[in-house]
Amino acid sequence: MSRVGRSLIKTPPGVTLDLKGAHVTVKGKNGAEHFALPDSLRLEEKEGSYVIAPANDDTRTRALWGTYSRLLQNAIQGVSEGFKIELEINGVGYRASVKGKNLVMQLGYSHDVIFPIPEDVNIKCEKPTAVTVTGLSKQRVGQVAAEIRSKRLPEPYKGKGIKYSTEVIRRKEGKKK
Repeated sequence: MSRVGRSLIKTPPGVTLDLKGAHVTVKGKNGAEHFALPDSLRLEEKEGSYVIAPANDDTRTRALWGTYSRLLQNAIQGVSEGFKIELEINGVGYRASVKGKNLVMQLGYSHDVIFPIPEDVNIKCEKPTAVTVTGLSKQRVGQVAAEIRSKRLPEPYKGKGIKYSTEVIRRKEGKKK
């Protein structure tokens, strides 16, 4: 049995869930999220909270039970609070700025790295060495942050590159004489 799937999903004030067939729409102050439930799962309301219940007891249904419970929980959190990932840029002369609908980064290459900002994600640069990615979907925010990070991965000798603010880079010792 799924412990994650059995847990109640509470909705904060201002968040509504609409179920039309197998299609779930979550609306809140930040926007709306949509996804479809498989036929083997159903959404039930219990005491002002929601729970996803399996329709049968086969292996595939049990595998999807906890997954879709977390997808619903993430959609609720996304439309009420949103998701945020902070990136740090380390290195001499490394910096980033938002110009129009592009993130322009100087990362030690002979050219500027231009990253087009997707429509469903917001990117801000409070400082030239700090980039903040925010949005409704946890998956999209994480994917965009990973794509930005991949433009210059952090290296272990000098620590240069783009890293998550919570990431710890294990430093290596260089060559000895």
